[in-house]
Amino acid sequence: MNTIKSVIYAVFVMLVALFSSCSGNSSQKSAVHAEKEAKVYDVDELLTVSSSLVGDTVRVSGVCTHICQHGGKKLFLMGSDDNHTLRVEADGKIGQFKPDVVNSIVVVSGVLEEERIDEAYLNAWEEELAAEAQEHGNPGEGGCATEKKARNEEATSSTDERIAKFRERIALRNAEEGKNYLSFYHVVATNYEVQ
Repeated sequence: MNTIKSVIYAVFVMLVALFSSCSGNSSQKSAVHAEKEAKVYDVDELLTVSSSLVGDTVRVSGVCTHICQHGGKKLFLMGSDDNHTLRVEADGKIGQFKPDVVNSIVVVSGVLEEERIDEAYLNAWEEELAAEAQEHGNPGEGGCATEKKARNEEATSSTDERIAKFRERIALRNAEEGKNYLSFYHVVATNYEVQ
């Protein structure tokens, strides 16, 4: 009888230990998740770790340098200099960004997304330009100067020059890293506040 009591007691102790470790583990995961969402990245830091955070909700702070005039649905945050710029797009709830946030420090919460430019992307872009030229006689330049700056492009480049430069950059990245595409990151904002 004492043996049965000992076995039951041992099983009880193991179950208590198991449930304690499981609940502690979820608490640890919740704490890590809360800490991750509470962290506010500066633009430079977020751009450095962006590939590991794609699809995650992040918070980022920077100086708003520009809001696109075509609907006010994009703003750009600058990091340590204008070579470190992050595009932020408004989700459906925000609608559009208020013009008075330009030149202010803005903290944005939203999902970090990656846009890849590869050969298929460039071919589709060329086809779109050819169709547009045939229909209208003059293809557009595809993006404002601030958007070009965020992608490290020359603001005065023609569309054909932009596509050629993208191909050069893709070839260089493929040679150096084995990746035949360029990655550009942006945040789809669910909330923002001016500091």
